[in-house]
Amino acid sequence: QVQLIESGGGLVQAGGSLRLSCKASGFPFETYAMGWFRQAPEKPREFVAASSWSVGLTRYADSVKGRFTISRDYAKSAVDLQMNNLQPEDAGVYFCAAHRKPYSSIMDNQPIVAFASWGQGTQVTVSA
Repeated sequence: QVQLIESGGGLVQAGGSLRLSCKASGFPFETYAMGWFRQAPEKPREFVAASSWSVGLTRYADSVKGRFTISRDYAKSAVDLQMNNLQPEDAGVYFCAAHRKPYSSIMDNQPIVAFASWGQGTQVTVSA
């Protein structure tokens, strides 16, 4: 079955960096778009970044553009999220997700609906 296991969360000061990693298994990783989402306390889960199954295509939420970078290692079936210049508003639980269907676009109007398989999440805390 599909398994997505995140790692790399932690506590960082504002302005600092973290790198999250997600190891995928149980499906043909190279054919599925992958994404990162986050959820702060008492707020809905929101889209952060996505990487297409097609090499090089990515998408970011406006709030993280220029600071976060999503990348995937096809050999390791892993997708990473490099987060720089972290701010307190970036804090929350970060989830890795796989798209519902293979060979799908990452330009869905509602990414939260388009991604169907989720990891357990990893906590990111940013101190001011």
